[in-house]
Amino acid sequence: MLRFIAWEIVKMLHLRSVRLGLAAAFVLPVIWTLAPGLKQAYGLVLVSGWQVPSLALLAGMEFLYPFLIAMAAAEVLGSEASMGTLKPLLLRPLSRTRFISAKLIAALAYPFMVLGVSLLAALLAGLPHGLGGFFGGTGLGEGGFAGVGYLPAAAAFAEILRAYLFAALTLLPIAALSLMFAVWFTSTTAAALGAIATVLLMRLLIAFPSLKPLLLTTYLDLYLRPADWVMGLSLLFIYTVGFGLLAVLLFERKDI
Repeated sequence: MLRFIAWEIVKMLHLRSVRLGLAAAFVLPVIWTLAPGLKQAYGLVLVSGWQVPSLALLAGMEFLYPFLIAMAAAEVLGSEASMGTLKPLLLRPLSRTRFISAKLIAALAYPFMVLGVSLLAALLAGLPHGLGGFFGGTGLGEGGFAGVGYLPAAAAFAEILRAYLFAALTLLPIAALSLMFAVWFTSTTAAALGAIATVLLMRLLIAFPSLKPLLLTTYLDLYLRPADWVMGLSLLFIYTVGFGLLAVLLFERKDI
């Protein structure tokens, strides 16, 4: 099973949408370091390279990263269907449950890849501004970009690493949701549109205060709210497991 999962991850990395997504995640931090309107948009003048990762994360989590995750997770299965390789694969001595579970695990690994590439690019882009200790904040900890005084380099890196890890965790339900739609529609485009439409509809449902604590979109900025980590991660875990189980059950019963 582990060998099959590794093979699925390798196959995923050869998909065009996956490679384009990783490229976009790498370019985004570089663009932000060159942006002339940072002061107007965020009231910020960069004083340290440790502030670049937060700019990329704040911008990417608005729409770009969820979109990239939805597209990649949809293509993990949709590409097999469009190329006609899905049926032959199902003739192998491997159960449908293991087959779709391996694809689910590969899809769930992608948010960590995207955020990892983005973090690496942000740190490289921040080198000209220095990665030592500084007076201010990373934008991802107490005090925002203003900070609460002198911030050592190790503490800055810990804040950023923690925020990126939590951001990746918040994207897991979107990956599972997109794969579920891919099983349902057997189409990359329809699955990605279904996942993105669901996320956008959930964003609109914040107009219903009683529903807001139950929406996965409420926790897309969880990396900025340490007080909500327990509640947020618990709900996101339920969403991820739920969408994943639905994907497995639908695939078991789907006539392909």
